[in-house]
Amino acid sequence: MSPELDRLCSLLRSVAEAEIMPRFRHTATRSKVDGSLITEADLATQQRICDELGRIWPGIPVLGEEMTLEVQQRLLADVDVGLWCLDPLDGTSNYAYGFPYFCISLALLRGGEPVLGCIVDPVHDECFCAERGVGAFHGGEPLRLVSGRTELRECLAIVDLKRLPKEDLPSMGGQSPFCSQRNLGSIALDWCWLAAGRIQLYLHGGQKLWDYAAGRLIASEAGAASRLFAHSGGLPAESLSLEPRMAIAAENEALFERLLEWWSGLPHGGA
Repeated sequence: MSPELDRLCSLLRSVAEAEIMPRFRHTATRSKVDGSLITEADLATQQRICDELGRIWPGIPVLGEEMTLEVQQRLLADVDVGLWCLDPLDGTSNYAYGFPYFCISLALLRGGEPVLGCIVDPVHDECFCAERGVGAFHGGEPLRLVSGRTELRECLAIVDLKRLPKEDLPSMGGQSPFCSQRNLGSIALDWCWLAAGRIQLYLHGGQKLWDYAAGRLIASEAGAASRLFAHSGGLPAESLSLEPRMAIAAENEALFERLLEWWSGLPHGGA
């Protein structure tokens, strides 16, 4: 693992210890315009990480989830020098209600794609990270999927029911081809759990850039197969965008093809 990734893990761990965990189960919440929740921990963590990144890597701007849309659009329009993409608290609803499944997610975007990713789960003291073309790591050790599963019925899936097409929901119950399924509420950690082999399949109907930038890189470098689709039209969509993306992923290419085939046959008309 490179010194740069090690430094990122240390940074996120220290900020989580200072800003997130002391407020866990002790912070007020309010609703944003889109109806999602925000807490003092989201804002304090974003500010602290922006300050630290500016000190350590001056000249590389930060796009944070809690910034205004206008600021986010301006930053994403000019990423030649690189751009940090930050979700200061992924899983805010979990955090607000005391459910211990949330994280900090940070990615470095360059050349139209994430090149570094780091995710820290402060409850379980886990750090997942990756560098494009180099590999993924968990706790400083290489992370590589080795499963030979090929059948969907052998797999545990994380399925986000909230944002998937409503006409497909009946198929996500007793008719689903998975062994079983979960919906845990932190997109970045979902990708990490796929990378670690804790789940084998993943379906999510609407992820933002800061949700998947680091996590998908980690899963890909660990050997998982995935594809992003436009949230509305169902067409493949891999370019950097602030628009939500549907995600389909599996721990290997064979499972991914089977999952995609099953998904394409659902009532929504296919991806």
